Amino acid sequence: MFQRPEFTDVQKRAIYIVLASSIAIGSLFVTLSQGKASAPKPMVSLPPIEAKPSVSPSLVVDVAGKVLHPGVYTLPQGSRAIDAIKAAGGQLKGIALTDINLAEIVSDGQQIVVGAPKMAASSSKSKSAGLAKNVKNGKTLVHINTATESQLQVLKGIGPVSAQKIIAYRKVNGKFLTVSDFKKAAGMGAARFNAIQAQLRL
Repeated sequence: MFQRPEFTDVQKRAIYIVLASSIAIGSLFVTLSQGKASAPKPMVSLPPIEAKPSVSPSLVVDVAGKVLHPGVYTLPQGSRAIDAIKAAGGQLKGIALTDINLAEIVSDGQQIVVGAPKMAASSSKSKSAGLAKNVKNGKTLVHINTATESQLQVLKGIGPVSAQKIIAYRKVNGKFLTVSDFKKAAGMGAARFNAIQAQLRL
């Protein structure tokens, strides 16, 4: 028959210690495993997204005339004429704004003139007299010392570029002393000048 071995007290104590240690190690391993499985994952905080400031479209307006600070001003899109005038400091004392549509929505590059002199309305009689005075043989007479760019273009062979050259010549050299000086200012030949000479007046 199988005989159960007899252990001494020292051997029994050693066996108990080994068993207790094994149980303790197993329990610790199980506890650690459960702790790792149930531990929540740390939350990752993302940096806040900064909202880009919205840039409202703008326009540039030239405010001229009788205002406190004439000049070029940048205004928000959709501004009206009254806003442009206020940006320039408002009209001078005693200047009326009745000839300006203050509610008009201004556009980029627009010029607003405050207190511009009104053009006096001419009677039909004076208009007729002026036409009779400025027309000879069916051709319009042009006073070369005072004619504007559009008036100069009435002359054959004078376009916008030539008209600008003539006005620039007058600014630098003063009034024409003779009609023939006009040929040099306009940069035209003798044949073209002779064709319009009868229309020219000092």
